[in-house]
Amino acid sequence: MDVAARATGRESRLHSAATQKILAFGGLIGLFVVFSLASPYFLTFDNMMGILLATTVNGVLALGATFVIITAGIDLSVGTVMTLSAVMIGVLITNWGLPISLGLLGGVATGALAGLINGLTVSKMKVPPFVATLGMMMAAKGLSLVISGSKPIYFTGTPAVRGLAMDSLLGSVIPGLDVPNAVFYLFGAAIVAGLILGRTILGRYAFAIGSNEEATRLSGVNVDFWKAAVYMLAGIFSGLGGVIIGSRLNSAQPALGAGYELDAIAAVVIGGTSLSGGEGTILGTIIGAFIMSVLTNGLRILSVPQEWQMVVTGGIVIVAVYADRLRRQREDRMLFEGG
Repeated sequence: MDVAARATGRESRLHSAATQKILAFGGLIGLFVVFSLASPYFLTFDNMMGILLATTVNGVLALGATFVIITAGIDLSVGTVMTLSAVMIGVLITNWGLPISLGLLGGVATGALAGLINGLTVSKMKVPPFVATLGMMMAAKGLSLVISGSKPIYFTGTPAVRGLAMDSLLGSVIPGLDVPNAVFYLFGAAIVAGLILGRTILGRYAFAIGSNEEATRLSGVNVDFWKAAVYMLAGIFSGLGGVIIGSRLNSAQPALGAGYELDAIAAVVIGGTSLSGGEGTILGTIIGAFIMSVLTNGLRILSVPQEWQMVVTGGIVIVAVYADRLRRQREDRMLFEGG
């Protein structure tokens, strides 16, 4: 395959990625229009803030999942690792009496450690990502229950927290504008994730591994190291998710976490990241996360039963994956014809 063919392939991938983001954004606007016409309560300020706040946790988890899926991997543990991180925050600041800053750092470190274990299991032990992260999902859930004694850990009413409640992290930061801090944390995390993906060697190698892992290895790249780093980064975002959800609930709820991984993966896929690896954007993931939140919120406002909400969401994910498959087939055909 000559240089012109490779250039054609790259141009095709860039064009398809841009098209996918445009389609996702168009879908988001379409949902706003449909639900606005269907209910007068949808476009109210309180409901918009509710959508923004509901997107924060899933959005942060999806950011980490984006890096993993770009490498053609999967991480089923992001939800329960988030819960374990929140539990560790509760233990550190409530039971051990540490300052809140150290407690939050400990929660993020817990997520990083879990992600590193995932990465080493996948890269060094050669366990398939689905199995490795499934095991971590179960282990993190069990540890959350064991460490907490199967009871919620409340952040208020203890010497370490009294006078500076965790929920203050979600207060408004702009005078006169009731926008929760967590929304700014989400967008800040997205900016950092975008810079890592687009401007650092970690991001470049993530794309390279997802596009062709063996070719990347033969070019002299330490694939095992960078793959472990990607999973560790996903764990850090899960730890940040634990900070946000703990702040929202002002407690660590050890029974939470299951199901969040599916919403995060759905947001990533809807946003245009290919499950085959080698393609994806942070902007697309954020759009996908908002699509999930708007869809859930709109269906709830229309009093659609929760079981049917799950059916609709599942259908949208299937359509998104099928569209990705068609797009990849078209790219491969164009690349072949160019060669």
